[in-house]
Amino acid sequence: MEKGKKRIRENEEIDSVADTDANNSISLDQNLSFSDTLVALQMMRAQFPQIDKVAIQPFILQSQLYSSVKDRTQVDRELESLRRDKVVRIFKLNTGQDDHGIMFLDDYLKQVEHVVKRMEEKKQGDLEVFKWFKAHVIESKLEPSIGHQELYALLSLGGRVKDEHVSLLINAGLLTRQLIDPNMYWFAIPNIGSILKGLSQGRKELLSLLNRRRYKEMMLAPLEKKRLRLSPLDMRFHLRDLIGSGHIKTGHTPTVLNIRLMEDPRTIVTQSCDVAINAGWIVLDERRSCRRVSLIRSCMPLMSYLRGDLRCSFTFGVVAYRSAESYYQS
Repeated sequence: MEKGKKRIRENEEIDSVADTDANNSISLDQNLSFSDTLVALQMMRAQFPQIDKVAIQPFILQSQLYSSVKDRTQVDRELESLRRDKVVRIFKLNTGQDDHGIMFLDDYLKQVEHVVKRMEEKKQGDLEVFKWFKAHVIESKLEPSIGHQELYALLSLGGRVKDEHVSLLINAGLLTRQLIDPNMYWFAIPNIGSILKGLSQGRKELLSLLNRRRYKEMMLAPLEKKRLRLSPLDMRFHLRDLIGSGHIKTGHTPTVLNIRLMEDPRTIVTQSCDVAINAGWIVLDERRSCRRVSLIRSCMPLMSYLRGDLRCSFTFGVVAYRSAESYYQS
């Protein structure tokens, strides 16, 4: 990242994004919330940690946007608009079912160029396919995935396509095959493999750290200064990610901002159903003979959280479940 470099954008709020060093010195509690998705992306890009030994352009997780912009619908809508306008590209990550990475388009093109130079140095294969990929595929296919036939059709606009060309794109880290459908590919960020491994390990390390605390919480200021052993990403990156994904939450006191571990929903469901069944708050039909543990596990996919109240639905005979002062009909 070049110091002091800022993108030209329509929103004047971008002017508040100072150079990288200045942004990195700002505490998370001073820029946790934004009113605009593009402003949030700009700030997080500027604060992306410097990573040694890995050539990677800044990227942002969609969960991090959810932690910073309160209205998730607004995030999804504005992110879709930015994608269609070719400002950003969105990538499906292999760290979780709902994990998506976001990279500004010119950063992604720099990443592609770096990979091409590396392949040129190693003299691996017919490198013309990278020109075709950049000119015809990246420019016209804006979605996170692409089908085999469509990929061939777009690449053929540059020249005669062979299977070796697609294999070269996969080996370069620009494409990954989907496990469910081998005829579909995900667009990928080259050189990101070790970073994603660190992301998964860093998540576990931070959650474990909070779980060991007596009240499963910690003040943000000292927590933000800690270094994670297993992740090359900094604490601020992980905090935004886990807040947005709902694994941790912020709590305000008159003087400080705390980070608190959210209790595992499965634990809450199990404990609540135990109490509810024993108290007679849940009434079963003819399938009363089902083992209780099996019953509870079957309900987990159907639970939902609505404004902090736990409400369960059962497909096989729950007549009522008491939450707080009321009964919610299934």
